[in-house]
Amino acid sequence: MQSTRPDVQQFYSDEHGSAGRSAATSHSQEGWRTPTMEDPEQPVKLSRSLERIFQPEYATQRSNGSQRHSDDRRHDEPSNEDEDEAEKPKHLSWKQRMQHVTWAWFTLTMATGGIANVVHDVPYRFHGLYTIGLIFFLMNIVFYIIIWAMIITRFALYPWTFKASFTHPTESLFVPAFAVSFGTILINIVEYGTGNVGAWLNHTVLVLFWLDCGVAIALSITIYQILWSTLTFTIARMTPIWIFPAYPLLIIGPHAANLSAKVISLQHAICVIIAGFTIQGIGFLVSLTIYSAFVYRLMTQKLPPEPLRPGMFVSVGPSAFTVSGTIGMARNLQRVIASSPTSRFMDVPGLMASRILRLCANWMSLWLWGLAWWFFFISLLSNADCLRADHRMPFAMTWFSFIFPQTALTTATFAIAEAFDVDAIRVIGCVMTCVLILAWGIVVGCMIRAIINKQVLWPEKGEDKTEGGFKAHKKRSATSSGIGPAAAVVDGVRDSRQEAAADNV
Repeated sequence: MQSTRPDVQQFYSDEHGSAGRSAATSHSQEGWRTPTMEDPEQPVKLSRSLERIFQPEYATQRSNGSQRHSDDRRHDEPSNEDEDEAEKPKHLSWKQRMQHVTWAWFTLTMATGGIANVVHDVPYRFHGLYTIGLIFFLMNIVFYIIIWAMIITRFALYPWTFKASFTHPTESLFVPAFAVSFGTILINIVEYGTGNVGAWLNHTVLVLFWLDCGVAIALSITIYQILWSTLTFTIARMTPIWIFPAYPLLIIGPHAANLSAKVISLQHAICVIIAGFTIQGIGFLVSLTIYSAFVYRLMTQKLPPEPLRPGMFVSVGPSAFTVSGTIGMARNLQRVIASSPTSRFMDVPGLMASRILRLCANWMSLWLWGLAWWFFFISLLSNADCLRADHRMPFAMTWFSFIFPQTALTTATFAIAEAFDVDAIRVIGCVMTCVLILAWGIVVGCMIRAIINKQVLWPEKGEDKTEGGFKAHKKRSATSSGIGPAAAVVDGVRDSRQEAAADNV
C-alpha cells in the first residue's frame, strides 16, 4: 500500500505534466473525490514522496487537513504555470464550444422567469408594469428554447456527454434546473395567460401542473439516487447547491397557489392545493436536512472559497418558496372549501376551517420568512467580502443564484405584507424588485462578456470541468479498459487538445 501512492504521483508529475496536476489537485479544490482513490494534494517527485510517506507526521498532516507541508512544496518546487498556459487551447470553433453547454445554463431561465413572477406580484401597480412582466415572460420562453437547442446540439455532437452530465459531481446537481425553469414558465402562463386566452388554457395548465408534479418528484429522487450511488463528496467543499435537486419540488407550492385561484372547478382546486402543500412540504424538509450539513460545514471549515460563494444564496430559496406557496394556497381555501354557507371540510364548517387554516399558515410562515432573511444576510455578507481588491470571483452560471432565490424572497415578502396588511413590508418588496431587475441586467451582461472572453463555453471553465479524476470518454470507460482514473484524465485532455489543434490547422 505504501508504494502505490508514489507510483501514482510519479505518473502525475513526470510523465503527464499539467494534466496530471489538474487531476491530482482537483479533489482539494472542488471538494469531491472518486470512490476508488483519493488523489494526492500536489504532484511531487518520487524521491520526495518516499521521504514524506515514511515521516510520522505525514499521516497526521493528511488526516487533519493541514496545509503547512503543501505550502512548503509550493515554494520548493518550480512553478509550471507558463507551461500550463501554453498547453491550453487558444481557439475553439463554436461547434467545439457547444460541448461545454451544461445544465447550469437553465439558471438563466430560472432567474428570468422569477423576475416575471415578481413583477406580477408587485402590489403597487402602474401603467406598463404588466407589459414589463410580459416581456420578461416571453423573453424567458425564448431563452428556454435556445438553451434546449444548445444542449441538444451538445448531446448530438458529443453523445458521451449525455451520460456524463448525470454522473459528473458538479453538473449533475444542475440537471433539475430545466425542470425548475419549466415550472417557472408554467407559473408565468397561469399569471399572464389565463383570462386573456380561451377557456382551453384553463384545462391545459391543469394537465401541465400534474405533469410538473410528476417530473419534479421523479427528477429529485433520480438525481439524488445517482449522486448517492456513484459519487463520494467531502463536507469541506459543501455548499447549498446540494439542495438544487430538491428545487423542482419547491416551486410546486407557488404553482398550486396561482393555479388554484384560477381553476374553475372547486374539486380540481382542492386537489391542486392538497398536492401542492404535500409536495412543497417534501421539498422543504429535504432541504432542511441539507441545511444542517451546510451549517456544520460552515462551523468546521469556515466560508466556502470565493468562486463557490454565489451558491450560498440557494439556501434562501426553500424557506422563501414555502412561504409564498403556503400563504397563497391558504388564501384560496375560502373560495374552495367555503363556497356556500353549508359547505363542510373534514366535518368542520367550511368557512371556519378556511379561516383557521389561513391563520395557522400565515403565522407559521413568519418563522420561515425570517429564516429566509437570515440566510440571505449570511450569503450577502459572505459575497460582499469578495468585493475587496485582493479577491477575485470569476464568472460562472451560478451567478444567477444572485437572482432566482431572491425572487422567491421578494414574492414571500409580498405574501407576508398582504397576509398582515403592512405597507412598510410592501415597500421593501418593491425596492427589492427594482434591485433584482438591475442585478439581472448586470449578471446577463457579465454572462455575455464571459462568453466573449472565453470564461464559459470553454474547456475546464464550466460545471463540466475535470474533477477528482472524473472524465467522460467517447468509446470506453476507464474501468472497462483497465486503465486508472489518472490515465483517463490524461487521455481526455489529450483528446481535447488534438481536437483544438485540428481546428487550428
